[in-house]
Amino acid sequence: MRAVVQTVGRAAVTVDGEVVGEIADGLLVLLGVTHTDTPQVAATMARKIHELRILDDERSAADTGAPVLVVSQFTLYGDARKGRRPSWTAAAPAEVAEPLVDAVVRELRQRGAKVETGRFRTHMLVESVNVGPRTLLLDL
Repeated sequence: MRAVVQTVGRAAVTVDGEVVGEIADGLLVLLGVTHTDTPQVAATMARKIHELRILDDERSAADTGAPVLVVSQFTLYGDARKGRRPSWTAAAPAEVAEPLVDAVVRELRQRGAKVETGRFRTHMLVESVNVGPRTLLLDL
């Protein structure tokens, strides 16, 4: 599982003209799933995201109650080392990925995080205003 975590002043996901997820002063998480990921990996990723000390004064979303916007992003597993067209073979198929993305969201909520999401299998418009900017790649 791979996540790009960014501190944001605001972030939103729009699908077909409708805002489906929106936060202020929190974390935007772009989340990719690969074939070998499991529910245990999802739980570990959720804990890592929630406790990651990336906010001001080295604090975490767990410390501050900062909201989290989780957006599935299979392209995090794109491989462009050869040629100009990325290969997506390392990305898990939607039937595998969607329940694991849901597991990360569920675990974050069980930990007390306020979580918004994008919408799986749709064309999403993702807007964000990065703060810092602070961006971290988590690869489990």
